[in-house]
Amino acid sequence: MITDWLQHIEFAYPWVLGLLILLPVMIFEYIRGNRRRQASMLVTTTHFIQGARDLKTATLHLPFMLRCLAVAALVVAMALPRLKYTEQLTEGEGIDIVLCFDISGSMLAKDFQPNRLEAAKTVAQRFVQQRPGDRIGIVIFSSASFTLCPITPDHNAVLAQINNIESGYLQEEGTAIGSGLAASVDRLRKSKSKSKVVILLTDGVDVGGSVPPDLAKQMAKQYNVKVYTIGIGSDKEINEETDSPVLGHVTQTRKLEFNEDLLKDIAQTTGGQYFQATDNEALQKIYASINQLEKSKIQVTTYDHYTNKFLPFLIAGIILLLLEMILRYTFFKKFP
Repeated sequence: MITDWLQHIEFAYPWVLGLLILLPVMIFEYIRGNRRRQASMLVTTTHFIQGARDLKTATLHLPFMLRCLAVAALVVAMALPRLKYTEQLTEGEGIDIVLCFDISGSMLAKDFQPNRLEAAKTVAQRFVQQRPGDRIGIVIFSSASFTLCPITPDHNAVLAQINNIESGYLQEEGTAIGSGLAASVDRLRKSKSKSKVVILLTDGVDVGGSVPPDLAKQMAKQYNVKVYTIGIGSDKEINEETDSPVLGHVTQTRKLEFNEDLLKDIAQTTGGQYFQATDNEALQKIYASINQLEKSKIQVTTYDHYTNKFLPFLIAGIILLLLEMILRYTFFKKFP
């Protein structure tokens, strides 16, 4: 809670905070003054009362501590802390987009850093941040499909859901591309937007599902949904480390399967484009290309609203000063 508050707070007059340098100066002078008084009142016969400390002696420095806290609170109040709230108003026509992620076990291959799925998540989050005004949803699939986030203009919710994606989320292994695409098209079927887009990211190895890829492709075409397909990975061989109960820690060579023809066919039939990403940098460039191809006709106007938060600091500073004065002239009053 405090961390969140600090992230959104700012100061109208931040230069005033420079006055906080008074605190170490006050502390230095206070310590030096105490040493002078102690040096001028040394008595050699008081060793027998060193252990006798009453409440007044134990809290001797309390008034000074209160004064320091009061000064700090008043300086912060004078800097005028305030909470900033940014409001965005969009005018025009955005695009409805569904990000369709393959989360099967093959997406954990380490030909990307740290693996295919994590690389895809990172780039997708950057893409979402560059699409103000668009409504975005998320569909995930392995051998089954699931709508992780319905189409929404709330990009913070979309980013949070992308961050939560993990392989094995659906607890079923396999890659049913047709099911994932069909679920994505269903999210867009009733959309009134003139431009509807699915970005399908997978390693392209379909092992069947409740909806064949050909049928899902025709559904997309029927509802005017443009599909951009991204084939992530390649058919090269990689070294994969595994733990064997017999041999222990071993390194095996495995060929990364990749069905490029299927993804090309889906993209061509629906009016989209096919891309192949072989590393993190290539994947970033692909999303940048899609970002340029699908332009939103919107105008975003940003308004900054501020709520002043200086009053609690001002009240705290005054109360601390009053408390320090009361203690100094009552409980800690010095008699001649």
